[in-house]
Amino acid sequence: MQPGALAGIKVLELGTLIAGPFCSRLLAEFGADVVKIESPDGGDPIRQWRTLHHGTSLWWYVQSRNKKSVTLNMKDARAQAIARTLALDADIVIENYRPGVLEKWGLGYDQLKKEKPSLIMVRLSGYGQTGPMRDRPGFGAIAESMGGIRFVSGHTDRPPVRIGISIGDSLAALHGALGALTALHHRDQTGGRGQGQGQMVDVALYEAVFNMMESMVPEYDLYKVVRERTGGALPGIVPSNTYPCSDGRSIVIAGNGDAIFKRLMNVIGRPDLANDPGLVRNDGRVPRVEEIDEAITCWTRAHSIDEVLASLTVADVPSGKIYSVADMRVDPQFLARQMFEAHKFSDGEVVTLPGIVPKLSETPGQTHWIGPALGEHTDEVLGTLGYSEEERARLKAEGVT
Repeated sequence: MQPGALAGIKVLELGTLIAGPFCSRLLAEFGADVVKIESPDGGDPIRQWRTLHHGTSLWWYVQSRNKKSVTLNMKDARAQAIARTLALDADIVIENYRPGVLEKWGLGYDQLKKEKPSLIMVRLSGYGQTGPMRDRPGFGAIAESMGGIRFVSGHTDRPPVRIGISIGDSLAALHGALGALTALHHRDQTGGRGQGQGQMVDVALYEAVFNMMESMVPEYDLYKVVRERTGGALPGIVPSNTYPCSDGRSIVIAGNGDAIFKRLMNVIGRPDLANDPGLVRNDGRVPRVEEIDEAITCWTRAHSIDEVLASLTVADVPSGKIYSVADMRVDPQFLARQMFEAHKFSDGEVVTLPGIVPKLSETPGQTHWIGPALGEHTDEVLGTLGYSEEERARLKAEGVT
C-alpha cells in the first residue's frame, strides 16, 4: 500500500447516511485521513440499511472504507469540545446536517474560521445554507424531483419514475468533493495550511441534480421547450434508444454520430436511410425519429441480442446489453479494469467490494480497510488529542463517547 495523492490531508466527517459520508469516502479512497463522528447509540443509520451481514449493512463496508470511526454523543458539551478540537486540527470538515445544527454546537463555519481562517467546510443540505427553503428537511428523493431528473425519467404514459439508486445524494457528494479539492488548491495557493484562505463549500442537493440538466434552461428560455419523459430514448439525439430483440432481451444502441448512423443503417439493411441527404445530420434525423426507431426495431426483433451485438460490433456501432450486477461480475472489461476487490471481514470471511474510480496512473486509490466497527478508533483518536487512558475510560462510562 502506497500513500495516496491526498496523504496528509485531514478530514473530519460530521454526517450520516449518504451525501456527506460519500463525499468523505471519495477523499479517503485517495489517501485522506478521515475521522468519522458517530453517535454511540447505534452509529450512522446506514449501518442497518439494505442487505445486512451479521447485523451490519454491506453498504456500510463500502461507504466507510478507509475511515476511522469515533463515537461522540454530540448532545454533550464535552463531546462538542472534542469535535471542535478535531475540526480545528482538520484541513476539511464535511457535514450534512440541517442548516443551523452545527451552529448550536459551536461548530458552524463562521464560528470555526475565527480560530482557523484556513479551514475548508463542505456543507451538504437539501436546499443550501441560504434561501427561503434552507430550514426544510431535504432528502435525495426530493432533490431529484425539484432538480428536474424525475420529470424526464420514465415513459410518457406513466408517472415519473425514480432511478433505483440514491442518485441525488451521490451527485451532491461528487460536487462536494470537487468543491473541497478546488478550495484546497486555493488555500494552498494563498499560504497553505497555516496562513491560506479557507472557505465554505455550499452544496444543495437539488442544485447538484439541476447541474446535470444539460440545455434545459436555454431551451425553455428561448423556445419555451419543456423536455418531457421519453422512455429509453435520449431526446433530441437520434438514434439513441433501447430496442427489443427476438429472445426477449433489450439492447441499447447509440447510432447518433453522423458517420455511425450511416453504418448502422447499412447493417440493418436500410441503405435508403443511410444515403438519405435529409438524415446526414442529427438536426435532420430528429423530426424523423419515429421512422428511424421503427426501422431499427424491425431489425432487432428479428435477431437475438448476441446476433445484434455481433453485427454492430463489426460495424463499429456503439451498443450494449443492459447489465445486471451478475453480468458485471463475469464481464471481461470489468475484470480487466480491476473493478472488483476482495477483502476480509474481521472473522476472515471474504467479501467483494467495487473497485475505486477514477484510475490514477501514479497515485491510484486504495482500500486500506473496509468500514470499521462502531467506535473502533475512538481510543486511538482521543489518545492523539492527549486524553489519558483513564480520561478515555471515564468519557466512555459517562456516555460521552
